[in-house]
Amino acid sequence: MKKASQYTLTDQLITRITAWIAGGIGVVLFIWGVITFWDLYKNETTNDAQVQEYINPIISRSGGFIVEVKFDENQPVKKGDTLLLIDDREYKIQQAQTEAALMNAQAQLKVLEVKIVTLKRSSQVKFARIAIADAELWKKELDFVRYKKLLATESATQQHLETVEAAYNVAKAERLSVGEDYEASVSQVEDAIAQKDVIKAEIKRLEALLERHKLDVSYTVITASYDGVMGRRTIEKGQMIEVGEILGYIVNRETDKWVVANYKETQIKSMDIGDTAEFTADAFPDKIFKGIIISLSPSTGSSFSLLPPDNSTGNYVKIVQRIPVRIRVTGSVKDVSLLKAGMNVNVSVRKK
Repeated sequence: MKKASQYTLTDQLITRITAWIAGGIGVVLFIWGVITFWDLYKNETTNDAQVQEYINPIISRSGGFIVEVKFDENQPVKKGDTLLLIDDREYKIQQAQTEAALMNAQAQLKVLEVKIVTLKRSSQVKFARIAIADAELWKKELDFVRYKKLLATESATQQHLETVEAAYNVAKAERLSVGEDYEASVSQVEDAIAQKDVIKAEIKRLEALLERHKLDVSYTVITASYDGVMGRRTIEKGQMIEVGEILGYIVNRETDKWVVANYKETQIKSMDIGDTAEFTADAFPDKIFKGIIISLSPSTGSSFSLLPPDNSTGNYVKIVQRIPVRIRVTGSVKDVSLLKAGMNVNVSVRKK
């Protein structure tokens, strides 16, 4: 008599199905293991990598009260777009005062130029009087010499000679006075020319000061320096700000994005500038991005830290260091725009 089967038909069916499923899983795991092993054999990979791009602060170059804020968080902006306005009334008053001082100095320069012309003409007149005084002195000197000779021959009286001598002395004094008057007029012209140089220097100073005030007025309108996206907004209308204060951040979209992949020091021996790389972002695991290695750090990341480790100060424990590798993201604008600064990515570089 046959022994009855210990398993029913249903149990046998479940067993077979389970075996097939287990076998399929085993095959899948085997294939996955082979692919993973092959990938590790052919590529250097790391998940210690982040997307980077230039995030620059917006810094105030002028102090005062904010009268209007014209951007919101995460707002795209174009180069030249106005971001915020600062109260410019005080700066415009200073500019107006400097403009008035400049106009006054320019008017003084014109008056002085007219005065110089007048003084030069007066000096020319006085110079002409020198020739007249010389001629008069020459005539009086001849009279004096002639009367001295006449007195010697008793053809003239002593009184007449004394009169002629007095006229001769007066002519000499007149010539001296005219000469000194001319020299004084020349000095006045030179003084006026020197004053003109002083006023010209003052005009240049005021012009430079005016340009400075114009800059101060222009600094009250803060604009975007390039195309980008605004970051977090921390300011509001009516807030008092100081010169050099950070008012926000803007993400620069005019420059390339890059990935900083921190590879182990044992992984970079076959990497060179210009090698291609592939990576996936945690936010887009099914999308493969491409890039090109543009630089390798000249030092390990720990060497650039605020307090670099000094292994000579205590017990030494060897730790594998990491070398930052900079990879420029390539591809279409649409693909690149998906990546944001700070995103974690998994990078793979083919071994040579």
